[in-house]
Amino acid sequence: MNLFPAPWLRAGLLAVAALATLAAPFAAEAQNGGDYPAKPIRLVVPYPPGGGTDVIARIVQERFSTLLGQQVLIDNRGGAAGSIGTEVVAKSAPDGYTVLFTLSSHTINPAIYTKLSFDTAKDFAPVGLVASLPQILVANNQFAPNTVAELVALAKAKPDSISFASVGNGSPGHLAGELLKLRTGTHMTHIPYRGGGPAVTDVMGGQVPLLWVSIPAAAQFVKAGKLKALAVSTTKRSAAFPDVPTMQEAGIPDFDVDSWYAVFVPAKTPQPVIDKLNRVINTVVKEPEIREKLLAQGSEGVGGTPEQLGKVVTTELVRWQKLAKEASIKVD
Repeated sequence: MNLFPAPWLRAGLLAVAALATLAAPFAAEAQNGGDYPAKPIRLVVPYPPGGGTDVIARIVQERFSTLLGQQVLIDNRGGAAGSIGTEVVAKSAPDGYTVLFTLSSHTINPAIYTKLSFDTAKDFAPVGLVASLPQILVANNQFAPNTVAELVALAKAKPDSISFASVGNGSPGHLAGELLKLRTGTHMTHIPYRGGGPAVTDVMGGQVPLLWVSIPAAAQFVKAGKLKALAVSTTKRSAAFPDVPTMQEAGIPDFDVDSWYAVFVPAKTPQPVIDKLNRVINTVVKEPEIREKLLAQGSEGVGGTPEQLGKVVTTELVRWQKLAKEASIKVD
């Protein structure tokens, strides 16, 4: 019995083996979302152009497009501290072609809004963290206080005479302002805006004296001397503004509000699609050029797994509920 196949059969077997070897990576890629995306992706940013979320989204947008092989188009849907744009994504088809790029107000809104048309915990699948950074407290140059201590003294001397802006009810800036009031026993009036861009413009124009906002929205104006920075909201100083103190350094105890930017998709989006988007995020935030651009805005690239982002959401939903109750914050 001949144990060796005929030459023509050997050649055929070798050809089949070669084809199988070449096909293996494509088969694996197909199982991991390889047929996705087949058309452009809409990246919904639930804030107006010019705000911190929009700035960070545009830093990574081009690389997302390149690595995914399809255009990633930003769709700004501002209003209600991100709730309007977030609702758009919640009601979109779970196919990976409508993606949410938002910030940590995503976990704050459920704590303060009595009526949301979506369930933050159930209607979204986490994809990955992109960046994190502090909020920064900036003031109009004509505003008398130059430090947090001077601001608190003025607020106590003249209750309800000072107003502060944020990018909207439920934004990290809003919570930072409320936390400052709570920790100091002062009374200031919150003025919600539809995004960081309009808020910065009005503070520079003197319509509102103070603003809590993410660093990217205010960085260029602080550096140009058009706004003055009083403090940052985290326990660690910002690399972009190393001379600006933290709130704790400024004498406000137990103060820490960290803003993060992340990507979500509608619930029930196929796992291979989520995994592919997550791989792209982790690749992009590790690229030196992107990291430098993020650091220039006072933020740091994060990355990580969908599960890690899910834990952040779960933890913060509880945390902000507690603070909203303690500070009596509710928005109809």
